[in-house]
Amino acid sequence: MGDKHFKETVELTLKVIGGKWKPVILCHLTEGTHRFGELKREMPITQKMLTQQLRELEDDEIIIRKAYSQVPPKVEYSLTEYGQTVKELLNTLSSWGEKHQERLEH
Repeated sequence: MGDKHFKETVELTLKVIGGKWKPVILCHLTEGTHRFGELKREMPITQKMLTQQLRELEDDEIIIRKAYSQVPPKVEYSLTEYGQTVKELLNTLSSWGEKHQERLEH
């Protein structure tokens, strides 16, 4: 597991879905389509940071942005078919977090 390829692929994974907000955003989107305002209300993140993180996830084809031409503007975000594959990784992170929390409590 300590080989160069392993390290490079872990680094790439973290580049795409790592950081403070991307995993949280992705967790919300695993529940289904969300509007921008819903995502903003569901987490303590600035509008600028949320916009930046969503754009990066969209650039990496993890999420899709759908804009409706109406007033007021309506924009929805959802996981792409490829983005659905991140659920397995999020489940693994959640399981590890549960075990870590139990360890901290003892």
